[in-house]
Amino acid sequence: MNEELTIALAGNPNSGKTTMFNALTGARQHVGNYPGVTVTRKEGFHTVNGTRLRIVDLPGTYSLTPYTEEELAARSFIIGEKPHAVIDVVDAGTLERSLYLAVQFMELGAPVVIALNMMDEVKRRKMTLDSGRLSTLLGVPVVETVARDGKGAQEMIAEAVQHARAHNGHATPLRISYGADVDAALDEMERAIVAARFLTDRLPARWVALKYLEKDEEIVTRGRAAGVLSRELEAVSDRLAEHLRATLNTDAESLIADHRYGYIASLLRQGVVRKDVTHERLRISDAVDKVLTHALLGPIIMLGVLYGMFQLTFAVGEIPMGYVEDGFGWLSETVEAAMPDGLVRSLVVSGVIDGVGGVLGFVPLILFMFLCLSVLEDLGYMARMAYMLDRVFKFFGLHGSSVMPFIISGGIPGGCAVPGVMAARTLRSPREKLATILTAPFMSCGAKVPVFILLIAAFFPQHGADALFVITLAGWAMALLVAKLLRHTVIKGPATPFLMELPPYRIPTLRGVLIHTWERGWQYIRKAGTVILAISILLWAAMTFPGLPEDQTARFESMRGDVQAELDAATASGAQAEALATFEDKLADIDNLEAEETLRNSIAGRVGTAFEPITAPAGFDWRTNIALLGGFAAKEVVVSTLGTAFSLGEVDPEDADSLASKLAEDPAFSMWSAVSLIIFTLLYAPCFVTVVVMAREAGWKWAGFSVVFNTALAYGLAVIVYQIGTRI
Repeated sequence: MNEELTIALAGNPNSGKTTMFNALTGARQHVGNYPGVTVTRKEGFHTVNGTRLRIVDLPGTYSLTPYTEEELAARSFIIGEKPHAVIDVVDAGTLERSLYLAVQFMELGAPVVIALNMMDEVKRRKMTLDSGRLSTLLGVPVVETVARDGKGAQEMIAEAVQHARAHNGHATPLRISYGADVDAALDEMERAIVAARFLTDRLPARWVALKYLEKDEEIVTRGRAAGVLSRELEAVSDRLAEHLRATLNTDAESLIADHRYGYIASLLRQGVVRKDVTHERLRISDAVDKVLTHALLGPIIMLGVLYGMFQLTFAVGEIPMGYVEDGFGWLSETVEAAMPDGLVRSLVVSGVIDGVGGVLGFVPLILFMFLCLSVLEDLGYMARMAYMLDRVFKFFGLHGSSVMPFIISGGIPGGCAVPGVMAARTLRSPREKLATILTAPFMSCGAKVPVFILLIAAFFPQHGADALFVITLAGWAMALLVAKLLRHTVIKGPATPFLMELPPYRIPTLRGVLIHTWERGWQYIRKAGTVILAISILLWAAMTFPGLPEDQTARFESMRGDVQAELDAATASGAQAEALATFEDKLADIDNLEAEETLRNSIAGRVGTAFEPITAPAGFDWRTNIALLGGFAAKEVVVSTLGTAFSLGEVDPEDADSLASKLAEDPAFSMWSAVSLIIFTLLYAPCFVTVVVMAREAGWKWAGFSVVFNTALAYGLAVIVYQIGTRI
């Protein structure tokens, strides 16, 4: 074996591209990110008659005009790495729309092989596609496939290898007429580009001209860096745009898209597609959509589906979650027993095992939630949810595709903002994507829920479900209102039309669902685990050093010695067990009081105390301040830190009854300070992991904005509610 060919697998989302990739490469896959962007890159290997094929699964995209990172990554790969062949997997049932991407590949000069996928569904719909006729008209190989069953996969690969050897990464670019006005501008620009050899080292001249007419920011930016000809090309583009506005009331990009679709329609009318009109019937997907996207029934069914999904997630996911927590508990106890008392043991147990374990304990829940989401996504239901909520979201300056990031972030309690923020990648408009990223952390993520449950149990024990429901709705309301505010101020811009195609319903494959679940889950484990480990160690150090002064340590030792002496005397005199238990309680109280004083004297305690003048108007004292500072690392830390701060030692967030009682009895706490704390926890700065992910998706400037803006908003509302509440 001495030959290796690179084959790119491209196609629209839900076209079956990834299923085909999995069928070809099996376990021989590598996953990483494209250079400079956060889009996941997958590649694997396949061998045909001794030829090793490197198969790259490009992100699903509808167009090569990059609105999203996925589209940019797909185009950059084709341009930059020049694969020997590009297999465009198209949904044969929506051929007119699907061929739009293939036409763009051909205009770029990529050697394209078209895989007409889902031919089984086409036949069930009594349609006939003449793939040979289509191949002749387009001048590229066309193969019929069924990715789910692997039918046609080997023929497709064989055609790709043959096509790759024939063209070696280069094909004659397709030329389409876009009408007299556009064609004239294209010809003028093409001549200038060829004469100056402007960007033609890797790109066809006419394609570069097209991108200038379409106002492609990435190509225009690259052109400006390449030479002064860019100004001339932009002038021609502006002149044409003005002419089209005056004569046709349209723009060049729309006109070009119309002509591409016209070109495809004319192809299909030449005997490529035939329908058996005697068996024409309403498609099953259309019939199901009449119910599932009904104006009244649709939202009710959607809420039922989401409620059922989260009920299932918690009912099933909590079982393995308990095992994971038990495992970390056993590990913590084992290490504690094996290591001598001291700072090193404290670091390993409290800083590493408890800190990381507190986050990784949620992994089973998150994996099961991703499993459910993958099923809904592969089924085609996610697109329906976005479609139904688009009108509501559009009013607040968001997009129908913003729904899923909100839900994943904790729209129904239990989610996580980390994958929620990452899910915003699917938005085409950078402004709507940014608004979604900035507001998704307002949802009630799984890390905030233990805090809410603790405070509800302490101050609203008779209205637990109602209170949690109100908190959840408050998160949605604040997210939408803040989005509206941001879209009218710092991220102004027009709304993007909701153009999502509703894919037909399909039964998900087990292999596909498991692969999607693992990919998403592993990202959470890797990012959360590594960052949380570092933050846990920092928090441990902040809450441990510098420790109590010697005189105070001696005072507690003296108090402990006095009680121990009384206990020994009572034991010697044969006192009852009940009386002996009183002394044990006194010793525990001294230990807890010493822990509280140690914490107050620590770096974290001093910071918490320093913030008291600022947070007192919201009803927070130094102990609450420490907990909230810890919550910036991970919201789960709020409960355990409150436990330590209120002299109860370690507190399990899932079993915080004793802490709830302590808070309810503490004079520093009241019902209104609890309400204030709930509001602050719901709204203030996202946890550190989320901030890092936000920075990766939108840049550190917006991540910093989120920290400052969210905290200021949370503080302002908490102060208002506390001040008004305590004066009623």
